Amino acid sequence: MTRTPAPAGVWFITPGHSSARFPAAHRSGADVALVDLEDSVPAAAKPQARQNAAAFFTTPAAAGPVRGVRISSPTTRDGILDLTAIADYPARPDLVLIPKAESARDIEIAAGALDAPGYTPHLYALIETPRALEELPSIARADRIAGLVFGTADYATATGCSQAWEAVLHARSALVTSAAAAGIHAIDSPFFDLDDLDALRHESERARDLGFTGKCCVHPDQIPIVTDVFTPTGAQITAARAIVAAAADAGGRIIRVGEQMVGPPMVKAAQALLARAAAHTPREVGA
Repeated sequence: MTRTPAPAGVWFITPGHSSARFPAAHRSGADVALVDLEDSVPAAAKPQARQNAAAFFTTPAAAGPVRGVRISSPTTRDGILDLTAIADYPARPDLVLIPKAESARDIEIAAGALDAPGYTPHLYALIETPRALEELPSIARADRIAGLVFGTADYATATGCSQAWEAVLHARSALVTSAAAAGIHAIDSPFFDLDDLDALRHESERARDLGFTGKCCVHPDQIPIVTDVFTPTGAQITAARAIVAAAADAGGRIIRVGEQMVGPPMVKAAQALLARAAAHTPREVGA
């Protein structure tokens, strides 16, 4: 099996103890569908969620989202049980989200438990504590890490701040900076007001403009809006193609394209936008 690029875009999370919701998650239109074994699962239901989650990955999928799982922290008993269960699944997840990550060691623990010949899942660290923020550079450079995900709710609770954009802007900016420096993805936190879709769009646009490469959703109604925000428009694609084409003939010189002066940074940005536009979600994971 050929290893594929780590996924970004729109993520959708569904609780592991509610297996009736699994088909809807597979058809959600998200880029990544996660079955959750952590916060959305009551403590008493966690053993059942581990058992149920195996079916999330055994259903045939010729197309559709990358399928992943959010485990409990690997430094907890539940996290150890999650990793043990996943390692024995008949079909294993393409992606594993590691919550409460506070050091590169957390990534190493998950990789050590799961990596096997022909199987190396994409590992993402969920950044949601002050200590994690302090350790971001080392977490982002862990050997097996594929990306960082921001967890607004837990971070706000731990610091005593609100979840408002301005209150957690420093944390978001630090996460994007560390991810960019390490060359990995940065995925933004879910928006929890399910009825305010205008505010969802506004926050998604701010996250995109800050440098996030995707955002999590906790309800199917959120997916079309977040998809729209993170999908390059036809006009953006046309403009990016014009910049790349002009740069190819410029021999590295700064040039004018329309009303814009274009240098190497703009060309790289245009190339990145075209790469996002060309991305597709059906993937397999292997070594």
